[in-house]
Amino acid sequence: MANNKHSNQKDDASIIESSYSGIDSELERSLRPSRFSQIIGRKKEKHNLKIMIDAALKRGESLDHVIFYGPPGLGKTTLAYVIAKELKSDIIVTSGPAIERQGDLASILTNIPRFGILFIDEIHRLQRSVEEILYPAMEDRAIDIIIGKGPSARSIRLELEDFTIIGATTRIGLLGAPLRNRFGASYRLDFYSVDDLKQMVKQKASLLNVSIKDDAALEIAKRSRGTARTSIRLLRRVRDYVDVRNFDKIQKDVVQRVLAMHEIDEVGLDSIDRKILRLIVLDFSGGPVGLSTIAAALSEELNTIAEVYEPYLIQSGFIKRTPRGRVVTRKGYKHIGMSYEENSEEQKKLV
Repeated sequence: MANNKHSNQKDDASIIESSYSGIDSELERSLRPSRFSQIIGRKKEKHNLKIMIDAALKRGESLDHVIFYGPPGLGKTTLAYVIAKELKSDIIVTSGPAIERQGDLASILTNIPRFGILFIDEIHRLQRSVEEILYPAMEDRAIDIIIGKGPSARSIRLELEDFTIIGATTRIGLLGAPLRNRFGASYRLDFYSVDDLKQMVKQKASLLNVSIKDDAALEIAKRSRGTARTSIRLLRRVRDYVDVRNFDKIQKDVVQRVLAMHEIDEVGLDSIDRKILRLIVLDFSGGPVGLSTIAAALSEELNTIAEVYEPYLIQSGFIKRTPRGRVVTRKGYKHIGMSYEENSEEQKKLV
């Protein structure tokens, strides 16, 4: 669980960073769709999953194992819950770091009911020894347990009910090939379009019983970094302001005012994003510079820079990843109001 951040240094990044933390409040869980028909976007994924689910129900079998991967905040957990709802199945939720020993996983697996679902978030963080328990469980619906030690040790096989594992990961490359290959379906979730996010903001505003203008919903969508979770967090901050000021509805100028208070600019960059761009430009002549150097200079965790900030900066075209490190693009220079200068071979390639 993420630590509570109280320092001024972290306050300006609280909305964006918390949006990627994977820790959802009770309110956010209540805003999750419960059916495919309520999910905005994801047409291809919904179509393919619906066929899988209908086929499993028709045959009276468990759903094949599924893994979702992609950046945080794109609905991997939501899809797992919706699948369980569509199947009318029980779902057990855990995460890779929470399963420390083989016995922990064995206990979970033996308690899954028939046609139940085990959702493992951050599945890439399972220890290899624990991961090996999943191989026979996924293929043969059984696990092998070693009882005793030394010459008297013996192995017994425990049969499991038919069940489905749904995995979620932001780093599919860290998943071992033997585990990855045991998933019958794999879906990469991309960033949402601005139009999808606009519809999502309007949908969530309705659930929160707050009226919002079209151009205000669009303004939030543009600043949501392509992620559903961030759009909901931004909407909640704007709603707080509207409630306190006793406004009738959310309008565009109110959204601009509130997000400016949180230092989130017109394209969704926050103060840390802009610090990263200025650091590379001012201290390292625009790059290239290594990610570990950036993290150390900003006193941030390497994983936070790599998983929270860098993907959106790259996706938005503000920085490029090169063999020698990160380089700020011409677009990145322009965004922070600085003139572009070609200081390296990597930068010259970006013209």
